[in-house]
Amino acid sequence: MTSAPRRGGHTPRTAPPRVRLVDVAREAGLSKTTVSAALNGTGRLSPTVREKARETARRMGYRPNATARQLRAGRARLIGYVVGEFAGTPWTYLDSPYFAQLTSATAASALKRGYALVMLPAGSLHSEWVDLPLEAVIVADPVDDGVVEDLIAARIPVFSDGSVDGRPGAHWVDVDAEEAVRGTLEHLGSQGARRTALVLPDSTTRFHRGVLAAYRGWCAARGHTARVTFAADAGNGPVVRAVDSALTAAERPDALFVVAELSPPLVLEAARRHGYDVPGDLLVVCVSEDDTAEHTEPPISTLSLQPRKVAEAGMELLVAALENGDEGPSGVLVPTRLLVRESSRRPS
Repeated sequence: MTSAPRRGGHTPRTAPPRVRLVDVAREAGLSKTTVSAALNGTGRLSPTVREKARETARRMGYRPNATARQLRAGRARLIGYVVGEFAGTPWTYLDSPYFAQLTSATAASALKRGYALVMLPAGSLHSEWVDLPLEAVIVADPVDDGVVEDLIAARIPVFSDGSVDGRPGAHWVDVDAEEAVRGTLEHLGSQGARRTALVLPDSTTRFHRGVLAAYRGWCAARGHTARVTFAADAGNGPVVRAVDSALTAAERPDALFVVAELSPPLVLEAARRHGYDVPGDLLVVCVSEDDTAEHTEPPISTLSLQPRKVAEAGMELLVAALENGDEGPSGVLVPTRLLVRESSRRPS
């Protein structure tokens, strides 16, 4: 007796049967053990036999049973990923060119090494995360909200920035904020800037605290007045308002260093709105990974935090720690890159 079709005349589709290892072995005319060794890269097989087994598996659409592999290995090969700075607004960090590049590069680097990245909302460790078999958690740009402490207390390996240096079960990758700021300010100074204003997020991340300390130290050493404006929140709107405030100060700046992430064309628009010529009256450098910076008029100088290099270096270190224990360095510094364009070159 056949089952009745569903209302509308459509019969339910059934998934095709899963191709098993024994099916591949039968099709290739090889033993199941030989095919398993060929697909896992083990055993003493001739190149011809190994390629025959692999080609047959590809042609038949064979996929190893991930659950069985995990049970045999005792590992799920899952790495959690959370951006601490955006704890209150999960997922919105993907609107940021920096975090979009960092996230995609981290996922690609993990997959290349046989791990999958699990995207996690911040601030919910004890609810959404607790039942996931995570081997480690990456906390990008952590803030003082207790997430790192909770993970370490739960004995889950943590990978983050230099703020976790020396913590048991923690590894890190970071950029040298002091060197990045010093190099940028020295460049602006070489072009005649004496009143460089800094626009910074109102954030507690290690990088932003380091930028502020380096900027104030650099100004103090040269007898310059520190001119800092904080953006109350992330996003183009709050940062544009902070740029407006910096540009309308009683003593007009002759250079602008925008560390808060902002679409570069909006920086030029704000400068022109307040009567500045760039670079004649105002030199501009933005911390940005936004490709539009090189296509503005004039092209905008950018300080790149090298998110793709950060992701690759970090994942290499994390996987080595997971697979080899805690041997080796606990952290690594990745250099930043200042891309000097017309916006920060004083006209001759």
